[in-house]
Amino acid sequence: MQAKPTIAAPRLAALGLWTATLLVGTGAAWAAGCGDNAQGFEAWKRDFARQAADAGVGQRGIEALRAATYARSTIAADRNQKSFRYSFDKFMEIRGASVIVAQGRKRLARNAAFYESLERHYGVPAGVLIAIHGMETGFGHFMGDSSVVSAIVTLTYDCRRSDFFRPHAIGALKLVDRGAITPETRGARHGELGHTQFLPGNALRYGVDGDGDGRVDFYDLADAMASTANYLRAKGWQPGKGYQEGEPNFAVIQEWNAAGVYQKAIAIMAAQIDQG
Repeated sequence: MQAKPTIAAPRLAALGLWTATLLVGTGAAWAAGCGDNAQGFEAWKRDFARQAADAGVGQRGIEALRAATYARSTIAADRNQKSFRYSFDKFMEIRGASVIVAQGRKRLARNAAFYESLERHYGVPAGVLIAIHGMETGFGHFMGDSSVVSAIVTLTYDCRRSDFFRPHAIGALKLVDRGAITPETRGARHGELGHTQFLPGNALRYGVDGDGDGRVDFYDLADAMASTANYLRAKGWQPGKGYQEGEPNFAVIQEWNAAGVYQKAIAIMAAQIDQG
């Protein structure tokens, strides 16, 4: 069972401290090099280390980059994302929607004051946060077994989506600099980390100290939930407005994940959790 998070007013400690220079470089264009296999990865890392340093990554982050290994399991997962091609009903069945709703209602009842504090602060209802938590990691039961740094660096090197993952690689290295993660931190195959599977660049930008201990830890439930609420609010969440398809906040759920079946699943499960 997931430990009950400390109920505290979430603090936006990370926003001012972590966002500066996330994507700031020296004006030089990023190198165009990439690769489709492990050959050339080490040479590419040496070039990327120079670019990362120009973007403000410090010595600890550069050392983590140098230690990163080509993540074959990440590339295999990136080429084989079958679940998002299922019909909506099949997707809900495979992802265990009924279990997520049932467990989500119990979690909300058990810790209502915590989720009420998040809704007061960010305007995001408990059901949305809990549905994301359940969908992403089964409520923290499995947060990944891949090296966050190696996974995200490999995806930046890979030619398929280099531009998308590059700021997240820089973000991961800056998180190492700040001690928020280490080169050994484990996450999902695409480098997502913590209870709700933040990509590292988003973790750097939207991370919040939810339990007031002075640090942002995405493997701590209070911090992860506060950070998720902060992300959604920053993306345009309108307190008190609906979040089903066609309603104002559904567009914000779309910011969390690009797959249509996922978006619809979160909206429906969230409503069922909120309704009890």
